[in-house]
Amino acid sequence: MVESFDLDYRLGELLGRGQFGSVYQCISVSTGEDFAVKIIDKFSGCFDRRLVYSEIKFTLLASFENPRSVQIHQVYEDITAIYLILDLCPGPDLFDRIVSHGPFFESEAAALITELVEAIAECHRRGIAHRDIKPENVLFDSNGRLLLADFGCAALFEKGARSLKGKVGTPAYAAPEVLDGQNYDEKVDVWSAGVVLYLMLGWTLPFNGESVEEIVAAVKKGDPVRFPKEFFPWISREAEDLIEQMLARDPAVRLSAEQVLSEFPFNFSSIAFPRNKKEKKNRRFVERERD
Repeated sequence: MVESFDLDYRLGELLGRGQFGSVYQCISVSTGEDFAVKIIDKFSGCFDRRLVYSEIKFTLLASFENPRSVQIHQVYEDITAIYLILDLCPGPDLFDRIVSHGPFFESEAAALITELVEAIAECHRRGIAHRDIKPENVLFDSNGRLLLADFGCAALFEKGARSLKGKVGTPAYAAPEVLDGQNYDEKVDVWSAGVVLYLMLGWTLPFNGESVEEIVAAVKKGDPVRFPKEFFPWISREAEDLIEQMLARDPAVRLSAEQVLSEFPFNFSSIAFPRNKKEKKNRRFVERERD
């Protein structure tokens, strides 16, 4: 780490603010290229150097020769902060796209979930479980390419073993075995992606509630995933099958990321049934999670 961020970059507009820091646009003084910089305040009560180093490590491991993960280009440190120079993703993240778009047509959701599962599968090939898959961590670069971001909860896993533990991630997207405090494997990422797919198609969560506690209780209760006509008036059987297998409560039965890509061609119904955008206000929707 070096201390010359202010010499090498000009700080631009604020892009987002989270629990552990703020993200700004920045411009390289030498090349004029645009980047994003995540500024982590070392005097924040949430600052944990171990977690910062873990995020840097797993972002580097996941992004090396991988077009589906946000890349760290440089790291700076001074007395007050750590600066992570990242790919600039100027457009709205997937959460904001879902909020503004309303329920997606199956063909639209299929294209996005394919890209997301490809990103997850590449992480799993490298022995990395992301453990915080959610729409807020799905970004898009200036060319519209999907990028997986925020590896602050990531961990290495042993293939074929439930070697992971710890209640990490975001409860609304967390697999039941995570919330139950059990050991688990990388398929927790597939569960989370299944929740994202359900959210894109129905504009609601598969296990919902008025509070985080109610959502956790609904996930842990053990009811099978349902597709109420109120939210899914025209969902295809193929889409239901995929979501059910991604949200299988038994990890041994749940699809792996590779199986999702190989066994489901994502040939969902090409019929684009219109949804009345006025209906959005009546849907039970999840609040944006802040990091």
